[in-house]
Amino acid sequence: MRIALATAIAAFALDEDLPPLLEALRARGHAAEAVAWDDPTVSWARFDLVLLRSTWNYTDRPVDFLAWCESVAARTRLSNPPELVRWNTDKRYLSDLARKGVPVIRSHFLAPGDDPDGFPALAEFVVKPCIGAGSRDTRRYTAPNRATAVAHASRLLDAGRHVLVQPYLEAVDSAGETALLFFAGRYSHAIRKGPLLARDGEATRALFAPEAITAREPSADEIAVAQRALAAIPGGAPLYARVDLLPSPEGPQLLELELTEPSLFFVTSPGSAARFVAAIEAAMAEPMRA
Repeated sequence: MRIALATAIAAFALDEDLPPLLEALRARGHAAEAVAWDDPTVSWARFDLVLLRSTWNYTDRPVDFLAWCESVAARTRLSNPPELVRWNTDKRYLSDLARKGVPVIRSHFLAPGDDPDGFPALAEFVVKPCIGAGSRDTRRYTAPNRATAVAHASRLLDAGRHVLVQPYLEAVDSAGETALLFFAGRYSHAIRKGPLLARDGEATRALFAPEAITAREPSADEIAVAQRALAAIPGGAPLYARVDLLPSPEGPQLLELELTEPSLFFVTSPGSAARFVAAIEAAMAEPMRA
């Protein structure tokens, strides 16, 4: 198969998943190459599959990115598919999952035109855009700095962006975050991500915030919550999914369900790139969804 790993011009040298995935695909005889979604010279129809990987700058051009997804899907197979990408790139999907009984971190959404101070009083909390990635435009606040948080929300709303406010779960500072990786609905591996946000700190200006990543064995409760999240995905479990969980007194809670451009952390789990390639091959043997 001819397979494109879709990245971004700015992310070629930053995506640590690309080399092991390219190696695993080529070892199976596939003609694989990394190409940028924002390179207008690419002919996407020449590929049998376009696999969304590190398209991390899509948040700067979400309308263009979704139009590109639709255009590619009209010419060849795109994974994950555009209707799922459209749903997943706006964090308001968390409301859908919560309604289906998935234990989601309590979320309050603000829309342009709303009062930027119209979120609950919280001792410590996070303000982020609903369309965002890599912790860009995301900040952690304490109650005494609510005015700064409101100003942050106001800037996002004035720019026409929807805003998400969530309580900060303090156990993250010691336990970190657990991200579970699934290929075609089957668990592959998990990692621990160290705490990213400094209390009352500045948002990153880079393409993504630096991360401290190590392998982790998830608990039975974490696997159960991740499987509940997968079961709630419209259309069923896709080719790849990353389920990001945070610890809480009530048990693991969903932070994000990453179905568009998540890092898959192959280097933390020997054989994981080969497992992903096997899932790709199995998916390609099936007809595309109508």
